[in-house]
Amino acid sequence: MHEPQPVLVLGASGYVGQHLTRRLSAAGYPVRAAARHIEPLERLALPGVVCHTLDLQWPEGLPALLAGVDTLYYLVHSMGEGEAFIAHERQAALNVRDALRETPVRQIIYLSSLQTPPGETPSDHLRARQMTADILRDAGVPVTELRAGIIVGAGSAAFEVMRDMVHNLPVLTPPRWVRSRTTPIALENLLHYLLELLHRPAAVHRVFEAAGPEILSYQQQFERFMAISGQRRPLIPLPLPTSWISVWFLNAITSVPPYIARALIQGLKHDLLADDRALRELIPQRLISFDEAVRATLEKETQLANRDDWGDDPLACARWRADYGYYPKQAGHTVHTRASLGALWEVVNRIGGREGYFFANVLWRIRGALDLLAGHRLPRGRPARPYLQTGDAVDSWRVLVAEPQAQLTLLFGMKAPGLGRLVFTLRDKGSYRTLDVRAWWHPHGMAGLLYWLAMFPAHLFIFRGMAQQIARRAERITSET
Repeated sequence: MHEPQPVLVLGASGYVGQHLTRRLSAAGYPVRAAARHIEPLERLALPGVVCHTLDLQWPEGLPALLAGVDTLYYLVHSMGEGEAFIAHERQAALNVRDALRETPVRQIIYLSSLQTPPGETPSDHLRARQMTADILRDAGVPVTELRAGIIVGAGSAAFEVMRDMVHNLPVLTPPRWVRSRTTPIALENLLHYLLELLHRPAAVHRVFEAAGPEILSYQQQFERFMAISGQRRPLIPLPLPTSWISVWFLNAITSVPPYIARALIQGLKHDLLADDRALRELIPQRLISFDEAVRATLEKETQLANRDDWGDDPLACARWRADYGYYPKQAGHTVHTRASLGALWEVVNRIGGREGYFFANVLWRIRGALDLLAGHRLPRGRPARPYLQTGDAVDSWRVLVAEPQAQLTLLFGMKAPGLGRLVFTLRDKGSYRTLDVRAWWHPHGMAGLLYWLAMFPAHLFIFRGMAQQIARRAERITSET
């Protein structure tokens, strides 16, 4: 039997990318999964999947990844880059185009967005999606562009913005875009299309539009979501332009990264209606209704988000609540150091107990005192052994992951509205090492978001100091050996 050729997934760590990579692995395809931050996918150890760290702004390793590849899935977007995301998307697409001219593949499958009707001005997000498609088509390889609108599934940024607005606001006052209409599609249907297009290559460029079975306004989607979730909120549309929605406002109402949320919202001011007749004729399937997709999504969100990040810890699973933000807020600091990995790991494992937290211990004590005032006495102490193990108690924290010379993850144990973890990540870069100290926080409603915003300046100060102090101590150990 003919062995399937490798498939390359660019943007494999993203929302759709992770789900598609799992499907390709389950179907027996050899997959090269590439992204800037590939570690979460790498930890899954999926059969047939080889993970590669790749930054498409500096893609030196791309030609080697393309060699022998049959199909390239292009799932990259740069909305998280803030105001410069259009320039980032353009440069990434140009770099891939240039690499494909030297190392062509049989086909490109590009997940894009539905476009505004002719004569209407698209948002920056929609314009960037179309620009990317035009650049990829210039590579000399057949491109199948699959355009989709709102994706209904756990972790979909558009869905999570809607969910967070309903959960976190007492009254919904969306701008006038709430009356715009679209054709939301269930994640399961979209993944089926993406996987089946692999088996139906073409020798020419194609554009397909993917849709669910219903045309719904955003107001109807809000109303149906509230009816299904049981979260009743007054919905009062205001005649305000979407450009007035600030990043700070989005930061306060949703756990979705604010620049991503803003880019999505700015694209909602027009009707975005798909004509999916050609795609349904090519790939027939049962289309899942909006209500059915929402129910399935809410059921899935009763489980801990991205469980592999938590070491599959039973305590973390027990503390998770379905109305916690799916996307975590994060703050931290990375240092470069000459210290060895062994020395860094030795110092990181000293955390807690009499050693404290390396920096600003008085602030940690004040934070513990606040718990005491709330009637929550924090435990103290840590194991006597020098290296921590999964399940160990470190003061009020619990060790979730203890991967020697790579990662130490602690479950947040203080009183606060949400669920968090503190992660120490070590990397060997050859001539130097990096240490990243970072907190990840899934907020519980508006209170959890406001708590995070209030603590954010202190987090930046503390984690910078922690990372620098750990590096200094590790450098002294390294110089003495």
